[in-house]
Amino acid sequence: MNLNFKPAAVLRFLLRILQGAIVGAGAILPGVSGGVLYAAFGYYEPMMALLARPKESFRRYYAMFIPFGLGWVIGFFVFAGLIGMFFERSEFLALMVFAGLILGTLPELFRTSHERGNSPDWTPFIITFCAVFFAFRMLEGGGTVSVTANTLWYAFCGALWGLSLVLPGFTSASILIFLGLYTPMVDGIAAFDMGVCIPFVLGIALTALPLVKLVNRLFERHYAVMSRVLLGLVLAATVVTLPRSCSSFTELLTGIIGFVLGYLLAAGMDKAARKLDT
Repeated sequence: MNLNFKPAAVLRFLLRILQGAIVGAGAILPGVSGGVLYAAFGYYEPMMALLARPKESFRRYYAMFIPFGLGWVIGFFVFAGLIGMFFERSEFLALMVFAGLILGTLPELFRTSHERGNSPDWTPFIITFCAVFFAFRMLEGGGTVSVTANTLWYAFCGALWGLSLVLPGFTSASILIFLGLYTPMVDGIAAFDMGVCIPFVLGIALTALPLVKLVNRLFERHYAVMSRVLLGLVLAATVVTLPRSCSSFTELLTGIIGFVLGYLLAAGMDKAARKLDT
């Protein structure tokens, strides 16, 4: 059998695995919305279409989602424990790295919205950014509540994660930390505990699937408005998660370096993807 692999196709496949791994790993990070990560790497609209019309959209996007899905599984299930350790060791550095990764994708997202949108009006972006930014600021507060983790609560965890996939900017991890569910959920996923994983996945499905058809229809009919609303959500949700304090100058310097490296990595991946697609 003659296998003829084109270098560009192989590189594109590996790039999508890397993007999927970053999204999967970052989705478990407190303060980072899963929907923001999907949107930042350009998978939000295809994902909504895939969930809304599986057969039709899979034929269109399968070359994108097979490697991305493989990377996501690696990032989410294999790296979940490592991400938890990373966050516990230096919350400041972890958030700075992922903020850099997300913001590094914004130039490409703005370019795509400008080219595909049939309207020069960026009012939806401005309104969304301001509304989300000030809403997050108003909702910030301290304190925690402790509940006993069980099957229903793990399904609840999944339901919140489902909302964060469909609604970029909705930071489910922060709510779970407040309820005391974040650590047992992450530990259960990292250990492949089916008593955690099964209700968690069911919770995601029961929440996300009913909403995706509406979102997909809005993108099809009002792409310019929706893409700019999405950009406002991504930027505002990222800005409010930037840490505002650190323990030392060394941690500050390390965080800045991590942010720059994350930004350059994401921007480099977008640049490489654009070249491979041309």
